[in-house]
Amino acid sequence: MLQQTIGKYRWTICSLVFFATTINYLDRAVISLLKSTLTKEFTWSETDYANIVIAFQVCYAIGFLGAGRLIDKIGTKIGYALATTLWSIAAVSHALVTNTFGFFVARGALGFTEAGNFPAAIKTVAEWFPKKERAFATGIFNSGANIGAIIAPLTVPFIAQKWGWQWAFILTGLIGFIWLVCWFIIFEVPKKHKKLTAAEFEYIHSDTDETELSATSEEPKISWVKLLTYKQTWAFAIGKFLTDPVWWFYLFWLPDFLEKQYGLSKTAIALPLALAYLLSTAGSIFGGWLPMFFIKKGWSVFRSRKTAMFIFALCVIPVVAAQYVGGINMWLAVGVIGFAMAAHQAWSANIFTTVSDMFPKNATASVTGIGGMFGAVGGILIAKSAGKLFDFYKQKDPITQEFIRNPQTGYLILFLVCGSVYFLAWLIMHFLVPKMKKIA
Repeated sequence: MLQQTIGKYRWTICSLVFFATTINYLDRAVISLLKSTLTKEFTWSETDYANIVIAFQVCYAIGFLGAGRLIDKIGTKIGYALATTLWSIAAVSHALVTNTFGFFVARGALGFTEAGNFPAAIKTVAEWFPKKERAFATGIFNSGANIGAIIAPLTVPFIAQKWGWQWAFILTGLIGFIWLVCWFIIFEVPKKHKKLTAAEFEYIHSDTDETELSATSEEPKISWVKLLTYKQTWAFAIGKFLTDPVWWFYLFWLPDFLEKQYGLSKTAIALPLALAYLLSTAGSIFGGWLPMFFIKKGWSVFRSRKTAMFIFALCVIPVVAAQYVGGINMWLAVGVIGFAMAAHQAWSANIFTTVSDMFPKNATASVTGIGGMFGAVGGILIAKSAGKLFDFYKQKDPITQEFIRNPQTGYLILFLVCGSVYFLAWLIMHFLVPKMKKIA
């Protein structure tokens, strides 16, 4: 009855952000599913592929800084629309590429423009949801990343097989323009939205303090230099730097792992990938629900958030054994990796929400951009390391043509890293901001 009285329009806005995130991840996942096809056509080495991934991530890191600041300046409506338009154009442009250098350029353009999604999404949630619902809303929209990654293996290999790899980039890239129409029809900030009831407007701001309310009006934006003086900024940035690379690793190398470990390729890879990302979807939503559950039990926001993040940091650890269980059964390996991906997305829903916990709304996109840049830098490091590791362990004896080293050792090392960094990130964040105090 209460929900009927208050209204639910904020969840319509959440669904828009969910679909934008789905499209965002669908566009970036296409290349990993076409890796074998493109490697043969353009004669890539593992390092070549890693460098193309790095081109995306370098530009993604740079784009995050600018996108966050721009969205705080021009607002969510225009900022989100601009980002989606540009990344959709960049996604389609891959189909025009005729050489390896062209992929560097196209991936760089996609990375730079896709950086706008998360600063815009986090700012939208901060504008449209009370604090107690923000992690849940973030978990829902963040699950769009998983849905995009599920749709990709279920569609891209089939499109490429039937019409060619170029059409896989074209058809997925065009979806963003459909979303744009819906965005302009449905979205507006709460204070200007004609379909938002007074009761729901009051509910959205029910746990917003006076400082935050004043900061959302005509207060000057907080400069980057000032933001970098706060421990809260560094807690978020370091947390992203350590844990974001793990998701990049899954996104760009999980299809390759399944191909090398089990001989799966093209359409055969669709089901195990879809299962792994389906598990991560559940993790994203559960990750947003758990702190809300704790808050309803009377816990403080910071205690709820940190407890949930500690639980999820522990849940990632079993992935260190993925290489071993994979030798027993492929589906067991997929289950272990999928569970770790679920824990990552649960962690991600909460670490994103720490920004709106600790900063006023007029700084959320900027801080999200700073943290996103650090996460992308971490992604660059893991991509470079992965390429070097896989080429190192791929070497063969020139006479016997047998591997000099175990080619699976590279994945063993990387899964060990993936399972250990979350607890380290949690400790550092706890040391820097024990109570996640909001800046004045």
